[in-house]
Amino acid sequence: MPVVKDSPSDSLVVNKVLVKKGQRRLYLMNGEEVVRSYRISLGDNPEGHKLYEGDQRTPEGEYTLDWRNPGSDFYKSIHISYPSKTDREMAENWGLSPGGSIMIHGLPNGAEDMAFAYAGLDWTNGCIAVNNQEMDEIWQLVNDGTPIRILP
Repeated sequence: MPVVKDSPSDSLVVNKVLVKKGQRRLYLMNGEEVVRSYRISLGDNPEGHKLYEGDQRTPEGEYTLDWRNPGSDFYKSIHISYPSKTDREMAENWGLSPGGSIMIHGLPNGAEDMAFAYAGLDWTNGCIAVNNQEMDEIWQLVNDGTPIRILP
């Protein structure tokens, strides 16, 4: 039976995540094949690599999705392994904290009835946000330890 790619399935394999910030897209990948694609929201200052805590930017580079939080302030969250050693050194050279807690997550808890107000807007503090239904799908298809590449 062929794999249906319009619904989550145990037979789908996601071995990496690709984010293209400029396109506001997150792709779940199996090798070079896109198995899912989502419209994303970023921070209020989305252009460029995250430099320090509070800059409202999403990091760029190679990271890992290393743990998840089903009880976060947002509808589910999966942690991105930012900051790297290089990210820490860069921020510390300026006397700043690199920040952390960069996640892929859904809407703020309690905002489900206002989902339309978030669609198409950059509203996070540097995280990558999708709607709650999409977050359920990502949560199911992406394992801890999956590499994520975030491009400008």
